[in-house]
Amino acid sequence: MIERLWRSLKYECVYLNAFETGSEARNGIGAWITYYNEKRPHSSHGLLTPAEAYDTRNQYLTAAA
Repeated sequence: MIERLWRSLKYECVYLNAFETGSEARNGIGAWITYYNEKRPHSSHGLLTPAEAYDTRNQYLTAAA
């Protein structure tokens, strides 16, 4: 699973941006990771974002307790 994350990061962020400094890279990659977790739907989660899938899972765990 982590290999898919790294591939997506490289092809959707790193290769498309010419980061000139470390701070630019850090900010750009940080913004992409936020997008990846909060806005980008994932087929493995039934087209939910990871944040939505995590919230849904927590609701089921709370209800079970």
